[in-house]
Amino acid sequence: MNNLKASSIPVALTIAGSDSGGGAGIQADLRTFAFHCVHGTSALTCITAQNTLGVNRVDALSPEAVKAQIQVVVTDIGVQATKTGMLLSQEIILAVAEEIEALNLNKLVIDPVMVSRAGVQLIDDLAVEAIQNVLLPKATIVTPNIYEAEIFTGLEINNLDDMQMAAQEIHRLGAKTVLVKGGAMKNELLGVDVWFDGAQFEILRTATVETNNTHGTGCTLSAAIAANLAQGKDLFSAVKLAKDYVTNALEYALEIGLGQGPVGHFFPLL
Repeated sequence: MNNLKASSIPVALTIAGSDSGGGAGIQADLRTFAFHCVHGTSALTCITAQNTLGVNRVDALSPEAVKAQIQVVVTDIGVQATKTGMLLSQEIILAVAEEIEALNLNKLVIDPVMVSRAGVQLIDDLAVEAIQNVLLPKATIVTPNIYEAEIFTGLEINNLDDMQMAAQEIHRLGAKTVLVKGGAMKNELLGVDVWFDGAQFEILRTATVETNNTHGTGCTLSAAIAANLAQGKDLFSAVKLAKDYVTNALEYALEIGLGQGPVGHFFPLL
């Protein structure tokens, strides 16, 4: 049911919040899809008033409005891959999970968006529980940062062994593949990610980019994975290509605003 109409180009769907500053969320996802020559569609879950200095206000859409956006996109256009970002509340998470099941959205990238890179929890405990119990078992891949991985597992993550153990535990929760992101790790583990698919581990390293303008990296990575999946690439290749894309985008991060700027999604044009 998720591919009723053949499209001339691949189509991806992002289910996430809007970032008025344009650095993360729906805006980052659609830029990333466009860079990869994938048609981007969207279902907004919430609207934020934010800029490079932070978030001033968040307004949730109704679960019914979120479901309606997903339904009309999928039943008319069809999608080849889907990603979720900020889902905000238990009610929205349950509504999204219902549509994922009903519409058979089976190339699903779950970016939990539960805790910021600075370690600040962004959603309440009921929403965290819904992601863990309802969404993770539907995920083709889930991409938690270390703080989110700690919440899912109850483990403290300080080293590579801890990251691998957390990946195993999250896999046991139902996700087919886990990518524990090391963007908040220290020293030689900074930016090192751990992949686990239930059979083997892969340690993924890319060059470290020195910049304070990293807003939207998690959204961008998960969107790039979804875009590559929509193009028909296998999952591991999609992840490696997505990491390379984010590294390049960080090299061309934007110096805008008074705070933390976003990555440069269209870096070849800069």
